[in-house]
Amino acid sequence: MRTQIEIARIGLVTSQMEAVATAENVPVDYVRTMVAEGKIVIPRNIIKQSKAVGIGKGLRTKVNASIGTSSYMIDYTAEVRKARAAEAAGADTLMDCSIGGDLNRVRNDVIAAVDIPVGNVPLFQAFCDASRKYGDPNKLDDEMLFDLIEQQCEDGIAFMTMHCGINLYTIERLRKQGHRYSGLVNQGGISMVAWMTTNNRENPLYEKFDRVISILKKYDVVFSLGNGLSAEVIHDSSDRAQIQELVINCELSEIGRDMGCQMLIEGSGYVPLDEIEGNILLQKKMSGGAPYYVPGPISVDVAPGFHDITAAISTSQSSRYGADIVSYITPTEHVAAPNEGDVRRGVQAAKIAAYIGDLIKYPRREDSMPRPQLGKMIQQAFHPEEAMVGNKSSMPK
Repeated sequence: MRTQIEIARIGLVTSQMEAVATAENVPVDYVRTMVAEGKIVIPRNIIKQSKAVGIGKGLRTKVNASIGTSSYMIDYTAEVRKARAAEAAGADTLMDCSIGGDLNRVRNDVIAAVDIPVGNVPLFQAFCDASRKYGDPNKLDDEMLFDLIEQQCEDGIAFMTMHCGINLYTIERLRKQGHRYSGLVNQGGISMVAWMTTNNRENPLYEKFDRVISILKKYDVVFSLGNGLSAEVIHDSSDRAQIQELVINCELSEIGRDMGCQMLIEGSGYVPLDEIEGNILLQKKMSGGAPYYVPGPISVDVAPGFHDITAAISTSQSSRYGADIVSYITPTEHVAAPNEGDVRRGVQAAKIAAYIGDLIKYPRREDSMPRPQLGKMIQQAFHPEEAMVGNKSSMPK
């Protein structure tokens, strides 16, 4: 069975491409051409036909919402409620980042609960399973990892974040760089570096990249190349180790496209405002225009508890300069696990911020809110129910 990119390359249009063109109000042949060139991806899975969402050049900036259990907070029904709250608030995609409890259950419950594409990070479960089975996450073996990736694809995951750009060369660059204020903070990155160091081996996701591609192609799952060396403080943004990983990911994105797999590239979570444009331009040029996924970003270190605000400011800039999908940041980021309200607020802030950037990126999409007709303004607002609440509260009784 051919993937979206393979179908587009032979000049055919799929129902998913047609749906994206209709939703974005662009010609369907434009969508087909950009999919063929790898500049638009459509996260989907032949097992679970989710809503068609286009991510990439010429399309509005999409918003991803991440949820998931932790080792200290395991409530499967709560994750389903959060997933539905994110979708209701306008999230375009969802990521299950669970690391606690029955990971198969929470993944399948979340996939079944929503219509939007659901992604995940296979390394999270892989290292959890190895720890449970062997008492040591570093005893994870290649077959166990690849079997899990296939299982998750069979469950209906639409896109997968995998940390392939961390290899022996990248780690050597990190060592030579020396000091890093935040050290390594990305869970997938930390776990893979620890595994490679303990086993004195190359990252199997990099070493056997073609095998990973072959699995994802069977299900037409989008491959998102993760940023395992992402910065967690502004000082570490765009350091040599992080850029080296980006270079490798851009090379891998080209290889993956040539093999017929849809490819995304992830950026850093902490980027000061004056580096956002440069990061995006660098990725776009080195990757041949692969869609860019920015988790956040957060552009200041000193506002825990208000990261939905700080992220919204930098998200609008990311959207403006060409990011194709951004991950929401909730008010409780780095403080506590989000509840339904936090998820809803995070999505709302990210949607508004992405829209602000899109008005600059795509001037043809004007801000069409009617003025000064208050009733129509409320009807066409992003979240009319909340606008109505505020309007009623100020009306005379």
